Amino acid sequence: MEAITAGIKIIGENYIQEAERLYKVIGNRVEWHFIGHLQQNKVKKATAIFDMIETVDSFIIAQEIDKKSAEAGKIMPVLIEINSGREAQKSGVLPENAEALISSISNLQSIRVCGMMTMGPPVSRPEDSRLYFRETKRLFENLKQRNLPNVEMKYLSMGMTDSYLIAVEEGANIVRLGRKIFGERKAKNRGLQG
Repeated sequence: MEAITAGIKIIGENYIQEAERLYKVIGNRVEWHFIGHLQQNKVKKATAIFDMIETVDSFIIAQEIDKKSAEAGKIMPVLIEINSGREAQKSGVLPENAEALISSISNLQSIRVCGMMTMGPPVSRPEDSRLYFRETKRLFENLKQRNLPNVEMKYLSMGMTDSYLIAVEEGANIVRLGRKIFGERKAKNRGLQG
């Protein structure tokens, strides 16, 4: 609540259960972005709470978002998650497959592609993230020129507390500053023992 009082307008949340608890307290005072990996069985809850889903990485998830959004009478803005580091253990579409995925999603009626998001792999120096941000920005600009229906390349979400300055230099207009604002995440905050 202090952050909102200080002027925060967008809250990003990784976990549906945490978002549900917070939403009961905060409600519509802010815009809600889902920034975690979205499982198909959580899409209904996500479309009910969030104003944007930043982590769409498959047509199956996009179809489910489209279906649940249509049932709720809304159009869901989404970002396509790009696996810019091509990491096997991470979600996200590979850069070379992004255009095909976005073209498929553009035919859905209750979902709108509004841009892209990338995390990039963990690096020891923030500067080492530049390569991944630059590649995602290039892809973003290429797809912006395609003028696909139901696609508006407006938002580029890149960078976190350690790398946001590099991300902004490379074109990000959404950054994730959770640790910078709220400090390190504690296991008990997620309901874990430890």
